[in-house]
Amino acid sequence: MKQIPKGKVSTYKIVADAAGIMSPRAIGRILNSNVTLDEVPCYRVVMSSGDVGGYKLGQKEKIQRLRKDGIEICNVKIKYLDRYLFTGFKI
Repeated sequence: MKQIPKGKVSTYKIVADAAGIMSPRAIGRILNSNVTLDEVPCYRVVMSSGDVGGYKLGQKEKIQRLRKDGIEICNVKIKYLDRYLFTGFKI
Protein backbone atom coordinates (compact mmCIF):
# COMPACT_ATOMS: atom_id res chain seq x y z
CA MET A 1 0.00 0.00 0.00
CA LYS A 2 2.95 2.29 0.62
CA GLN A 3 3.66 2.20 -3.13
CA ILE A 4 0.35 3.89 -3.98
CA PRO A 5 1.20 7.59 -4.22
CA LYS A 6 -0.90 10.35 -2.72
CA GLY A 7 -3.61 11.28 -5.21
CA LYS A 8 -3.84 7.75 -6.61
CA VAL A 9 -5.85 4.64 -5.77
CA SER A 10 -5.62 0.99 -6.71
CA THR A 11 -8.20 -1.77 -6.64
CA TYR A 12 -8.45 -4.86 -4.49
CA LYS A 13 -8.07 -6.94 -7.67
CA ILE A 14 -4.93 -5.14 -8.86
CA VAL A 15 -3.37 -5.48 -5.40
CA ALA A 16 -4.33 -9.17 -5.25
CA ASP A 17 -2.82 -9.82 -8.69
CA ALA A 18 0.38 -7.98 -7.76
CA ALA A 19 0.67 -9.99 -4.53
CA GLY A 20 -0.08 -13.31 -6.23
CA ILE A 21 -3.28 -13.77 -4.25
CA MET A 22 -6.28 -15.13 -6.13
CA SER A 23 -9.01 -13.42 -4.12
CA PRO A 24 -9.50 -9.65 -3.98
CA ARG A 25 -11.71 -10.30 -0.93
CA ALA A 26 -8.68 -11.75 0.83
CA ILE A 27 -6.94 -8.42 0.29
CA GLY A 28 -9.89 -6.68 1.91
CA ARG A 29 -9.65 -8.95 4.95
CA ILE A 30 -5.89 -8.40 5.18
CA LEU A 31 -6.27 -4.63 4.95
CA ASN A 32 -9.00 -4.67 7.58
CA SER A 33 -6.47 -6.11 10.02
CA ASN A 34 -4.04 -3.22 9.43
CA VAL A 35 -3.10 -1.67 12.78
CA THR A 36 -0.82 1.02 11.31
CA LEU A 37 -3.42 3.00 9.38
CA ASP A 38 -1.33 6.19 9.26
CA GLU A 39 1.79 4.37 8.03
CA VAL A 40 0.11 1.99 5.59
CA PRO A 41 -2.51 3.93 3.59
CA CYS A 42 -4.89 1.06 2.92
CA TYR A 43 -7.71 3.55 2.37
CA ARG A 44 -6.23 4.04 -1.12
CA VAL A 45 -7.52 0.62 -2.19
CA VAL A 46 -11.01 0.70 -3.72
CA MET A 47 -13.38 -1.59 -5.58
CA SER A 48 -12.95 -2.21 -9.33
CA SER A 49 -16.35 -0.61 -9.89
CA GLY A 50 -15.03 2.65 -8.44
CA ASP A 51 -17.01 2.30 -5.20
CA VAL A 52 -14.80 3.28 -2.29
CA GLY A 53 -15.64 0.10 -0.39
CA GLY A 54 -15.19 -0.43 3.30
CA TYR A 55 -12.61 0.81 5.76
CA LYS A 56 -11.67 -0.14 9.29
CA LEU A 57 -12.55 3.36 10.55
CA GLY A 58 -15.74 3.54 8.47
CA GLN A 59 -16.59 4.55 4.95
CA LYS A 60 -17.01 8.25 5.83
CA GLU A 61 -13.44 8.37 7.13
CA LYS A 62 -12.18 6.62 4.01
CA ILE A 63 -13.94 9.17 1.81
CA GLN A 64 -12.49 12.05 3.86
CA ARG A 65 -8.97 10.66 3.53
CA LEU A 66 -9.36 10.10 -0.22
CA ARG A 67 -10.69 13.63 -0.70
CA LYS A 68 -7.78 15.00 1.35
CA ASP A 69 -5.49 13.19 -1.14
CA GLY A 70 -7.26 15.03 -3.98
CA ILE A 71 -9.45 12.16 -5.19
CA GLU A 72 -12.82 13.29 -6.58
CA ILE A 73 -15.73 11.32 -5.14
CA CYS A 74 -19.40 11.52 -6.01
CA ASN A 75 -21.57 9.86 -3.35
CA VAL A 76 -19.46 6.77 -2.55
CA LYS A 77 -17.84 6.33 -5.95
CA ILE A 78 -14.50 7.51 -7.34
CA LYS A 79 -15.20 9.96 -10.13
CA TYR A 80 -13.00 9.22 -13.15
CA LEU A 81 -11.38 6.09 -11.66
CA ASP A 82 -9.06 5.70 -14.65
CA ARG A 83 -7.56 9.14 -13.92
CA TYR A 84 -6.53 8.12 -10.41
CA LEU A 85 -5.70 4.43 -10.95
CA PHE A 86 -2.26 3.19 -9.88
CA THR A 87 -1.12 -0.16 -11.27
CA GLY A 88 2.69 0.06 -11.06
CA PHE A 89 3.39 -2.21 -8.09
CA LYS A 90 6.94 -3.49 -7.74
CA ILE A 91 7.22 -6.65 -5.68
